[in-house]
Amino acid sequence: MTIAFLLTTLVVVLTPGTGVVYTLSTALAAGRRAGLAAAVGGTLSLVPHLAAAVTGLAAVLRAGTPAFRVVTWLGVAYLLWMAWSALRDRTPLAVDEARPLRPATRVIRDGLLVNLLNPKVTVFFVAFLPQFVPPDAPAAPGRMLLHGLVFMLVTLLVFVGLAVLAGTLRRRVLARPRLTTLLRHGFAGSFLALGLGLALTAR
Repeated sequence: MTIAFLLTTLVVVLTPGTGVVYTLSTALAAGRRAGLAAAVGGTLSLVPHLAAAVTGLAAVLRAGTPAFRVVTWLGVAYLLWMAWSALRDRTPLAVDEARPLRPATRVIRDGLLVNLLNPKVTVFFVAFLPQFVPPDAPAAPGRMLLHGLVFMLVTLLVFVGLAVLAGTLRRRVLARPRLTTLLRHGFAGSFLALGLGLALTAR
């Protein structure tokens, strides 16, 4: 494990993507607890992608154009649905202690689906891990798995940090209706942009 790997991982995780957007939007809309559940869901969604990368399934998925396109379009549809849901939701964002909280299992499930239906994550692992663990290196699968688990740990820590930060600032943010409207539209636009970007890979 090298410093270069850790720094690269941190930069990649901090780059705005579906997991970052989902964690922040959930924490601001539903509070710190929901944000932490979103962070867990976003991190767990990396498990099947990492498993596919380590076992070599990603190359098969990428080569099998029909399968890759089906999974990709499912991911596009889900991201567009997330964008539409954010836009059509007219419920005022406010701190309401009496409002029932979304079950953590549902938040985690949605966090899983956000990245689970994105085959680009699997392809990313295939392109990313060999930069630090050559496929022909001794015990390469085990070392790739270890690096992948470290990547997941960094992802979890970053997402948890974002959830705590957003949850802490939630009251201040929600006290400004115009800002919350801008944030809602911003999150919807982010999901839309991510969905359209993913759609380009299916062409």
